[in-house]
Amino acid sequence: MNSNIVLIGMPGSGKSTCGVLAAKALLKNFFDTDLLIQNLENQRLQEIIDEKGISYFERAEENAILSLDIKGTVIATGGSVIYSEKAMQHLKKLGKIIYLHLDYDTMLGRLNNITTRGVVLKKGDTLLDMYTERLPLYEKYADAVIHCDNTNVEEVVEKIVSLSN
Repeated sequence: MNSNIVLIGMPGSGKSTCGVLAAKALLKNFFDTDLLIQNLENQRLQEIIDEKGISYFERAEENAILSLDIKGTVIATGGSVIYSEKAMQHLKKLGKIIYLHLDYDTMLGRLNNITTRGVVLKKGDTLLDMYTERLPLYEKYADAVIHCDNTNVEEVVEKIVSLSN
């Protein structure tokens, strides 16, 4: 009951949506690290990125993750968390890391608010550049992978629940 489940994955993979439902099914708490960053910075993610830059945002994200000391929780992380080795090592100590994998085209189809949702996209990079750069990092840190293409929320939640046992 005290163990954590940590969800990582591309923007639009369902970390928050599926995470809260998995937490209910597993009788665990739910925690969204994006909300923690917003709370600590008193700004929306996209405002932090736009006004203070990507480097500042990545440090804020790392600091937020390193401050976590929780048990019995499903943790939804931001898609860029994998850029911080320190943050990922801390999350590994906190629990099992489940990677919600999406194919590129599926991700594109789910991202209808790319300019407002707080996606870390380096200047001049395309979404394909971001996808290609992040893919091996998600795979590197994952204890388990759920392929979320051609699945609905309930199916992904069922898989998270089965992997948490």
